[in-house]
Amino acid sequence: MESWIEQIFNLSGISADHMNWLFPIAQGSAVIVLALVANLITHKFLFKGIRYLVAQTHTSWDDILLKQGALQRSSYLAPSVIIYIFAQHFGALTVAVEKCALIAIVIITVRLLDEILNGLVDIYQASELSKDQPIRGYAQVVKITAYLVSAIFIVAILLNKQPWSLLTGLGAMSAIFLLVFKDSILGFIAAIQIASYNMVRRGDWIEMPKYSTDGEVLDVSLHTVKVQNWDKTISTIPTQAFINESFKNWRGMEESEGRRIKRAISIDMDSIRFCNHDFLAKLSNSTVIGEYIRKKQQEVNDYNSKKGYQQQDDINSRRLTNIGTFRAYVESYLRGHEEINPDMTFLVRQLAPSEKGLPIEIYVFCKDQRWAHYEAIQADIFDHLIAVLPEFHLRVYQNPSAACFDKLKI
Repeated sequence: MESWIEQIFNLSGISADHMNWLFPIAQGSAVIVLALVANLITHKFLFKGIRYLVAQTHTSWDDILLKQGALQRSSYLAPSVIIYIFAQHFGALTVAVEKCALIAIVIITVRLLDEILNGLVDIYQASELSKDQPIRGYAQVVKITAYLVSAIFIVAILLNKQPWSLLTGLGAMSAIFLLVFKDSILGFIAAIQIASYNMVRRGDWIEMPKYSTDGEVLDVSLHTVKVQNWDKTISTIPTQAFINESFKNWRGMEESEGRRIKRAISIDMDSIRFCNHDFLAKLSNSTVIGEYIRKKQQEVNDYNSKKGYQQQDDINSRRLTNIGTFRAYVESYLRGHEEINPDMTFLVRQLAPSEKGLPIEIYVFCKDQRWAHYEAIQADIFDHLIAVLPEFHLRVYQNPSAACFDKLKI
């Protein structure tokens, strides 16, 4: 380059006095032009060709990396490397130019690593595996480490020191680093525990009353867990909170074959009585409970005959009750319901009677786990059971309302 510039000056007829101060300027300008040309080539030709090839592929990972800007970031390395290689042509500014070029190379490299990690995390997030093992927290730790190392290299370049000699002096500053990066360290430990014990992952529905959170986990990072609540608001919870605080994860329900229905109907105990012949004759024609009535009647008759009890003996003989018959009806009705899973826990039971009546509790599992569908199925079931209660001469217990007192007026 020097001989080439010198020939141009000789052909131009520039005197030796002018050449002494113009020569370094010309050399530096030539290096800058060369760097700009390299940048132009990488932008206009090389990366344009890469973009075209990426657009032709059917895979998505290369599109994600391209979207993150890794290619654009790497294009700035070419001019920086060229300026560093030809820094001696800047004359008295050689040392300053070398340092600036090296610092630029370090900054561009660490930023390029940042963009590549972002792309890799996005690629991983698009896979099903990310729901089981989130890695964003680990990527953030790698980024922090890379930025710390790059900062050490930059300081070493400015001070003309070896980076390794600076690292030996970090022992005295470890306490300061621990204080400054306390949240990051604790968050990293919490992220490891969360991943190891599979406590929370992307896509889980969680409830955390302390933080007024009830929704789907969108992201698990080093410092925070992002949750979209049922009302579409976004909550950010410290990662450490999932280690130190209690929360409910609905993943177990989602991975099972049903969603629990646990609700009771309180029966007015004044309406409970024995079943008479006409009542049983009417119910025996039911497709839901007819077979149960016939079998139970035969069982009761055989028992009373064996014991010598008379059918009209209300105290000693066995007789069917309307509450027991209703409980059998509920069980038969639910077993025939197409939306109830009969292979999971299935209970129709009496709870302890209280001043609010006798509760008949249903404890079953709905096949459809979707919230809106689950609520609709549960409502349909109890709509039917409450409406059918009068057929068993039973009443729902409820506290007196204004309408009840209006009926008492004379």
